[in-house]
Amino acid sequence: MSASATSPTHVHRLHEDVVAGLTGTLILALGVAFLSKATLLTGGTAGLALLLQYASGFEFGPLFLVVNLPFYALSILRMGWKLTIRTFVAVLLVSYLTELTSSWIGIDYLQPIYAAVAGGTLIGIGLLILFRHRTSLGGVNILALYAQERYGLRAGYVQLAIDALILLGSLFVVTIEQLALSLLATVVVNLVIATNHRPGRYLGVS
Repeated sequence: MSASATSPTHVHRLHEDVVAGLTGTLILALGVAFLSKATLLTGGTAGLALLLQYASGFEFGPLFLVVNLPFYALSILRMGWKLTIRTFVAVLLVSYLTELTSSWIGIDYLQPIYAAVAGGTLIGIGLLILFRHRTSLGGVNILALYAQERYGLRAGYVQLAIDALILLGSLFVVTIEQLALSLLATVVVNLVIATNHRPGRYLGVS
């Protein structure tokens, strides 16, 4: 790593991390609101919480908070207390802001393809902001990394398999068209991250 990458001028200060956390989770909440309005899903624990919302009628926020709980033990082992606390706060904010977003804005109609692309883009941007400040939403990503270290399974394949199971499970509660658009939203999320979050391209660190 070059000296410039580790220079104190590139270290994120506490207030920068706080602002980034609020910005990222607010954008994420709006993306989730778009998908929820169109009854679409995405991958990870956010997708699982959306699936449970459609199946049970409970709100996304509490469900998202609950489905992430089992992953915090793994997070402590994998990332340590500091990053686990950041992850917990980010999940809490997304859960809370998603609930508020539904009362802050009213959408009478949302074209499904636009909802998939715009919602996926917003979620991808929100995650990107969190990643650049060494924060995540934990969940499936942590499980995938643990499976790789503990059992030698490729993390990417594990995460892909879990996301596939979540989307396949949605067949019981959504239409084939909604499933296809959910897959589109998931692809968009990952494209946003893949094209904007590359080692060496961004120098800020925590």
